[in-house]
Amino acid sequence: MKIDSLERLLVHELKDLYSAENQILGALPKMAEAATHPELKAAFKEHLEETRGQVKRLEKAFEHTEFGPHGEHCPACAGLIQEGEEIIAEIEAGEVRDAALIAAAQRVEHYEMAGYGTAVAFARKVGNHEVADILTATLEEEGETDRKLTRLAEKVINFRALAAS
Repeated sequence: MKIDSLERLLVHELKDLYSAENQILGALPKMAEAATHPELKAAFKEHLEETRGQVKRLEKAFEHTEFGPHGEHCPACAGLIQEGEEIIAEIEAGEVRDAALIAAAQRVEHYEMAGYGTAVAFARKVGNHEVADILTATLEEEGETDRKLTRLAEKVINFRALAAS
């Protein structure tokens, strides 16, 4: 698809987000398995369920365009996920790994928030308010996930990682 308009740029962003979310679906179970703190495991499992809903929302957003969701690969998300896999491979299970997993997960969340925020702005500008509303719901979820991870890191995990050092 040639990107020659804001509408096509919006579709490109949607396809990128769709690829990213599907990659995240594969990464979250590994992160949950690698986490040792029960609240962190639960947070990853909860976000896995949210991500499944986000994929469905993106599919619904595509119904308001002339395009389907497939055809893009998000290399940025692949790189972020690779970083998380390296954490799992290189850091021994425990509090320090849990702190690193939160950092890796938040990098992914911030990438997603940037993507969704941009796509919402594009959708509004081209007058596709249905897509904007669908994406805004996911943007809000991603922000809440980021805030939950921050609270868990600041109130529990980082203290335990420091004590374990």
